[in-house]
Amino acid sequence: MSDFQDILENGISFKKGGSGQKPADDKVRTKAKKKKYVTGAHGSGSALQKAKYRNQRANRKRRGS
Repeated sequence: MSDFQDILENGISFKKGGSGQKPADDKVRTKAKKKKYVTGAHGSGSALQKAKYRNQRANRKRRGS
C-alpha cells in the first residue's frame, strides 16, 4: 500500500533507463556504410548505380535555388 500511496502523492515519473550510449568499439560497421561502398569506388556495378542515385538525390536540393 505504501507504493500506491507514494504514487498518489508524488505521481509517476518516467526516466530514461540504461547506461546511455554503447561504447564506440561495440559498433558494427557494415560494408554498406564504408566510404568505398557508398561512393561505388570498389567496382561493383550495383554500388556504382546506387552511388549515382545518391548523388542525383543530393544534387536535387542544390538545383532548386
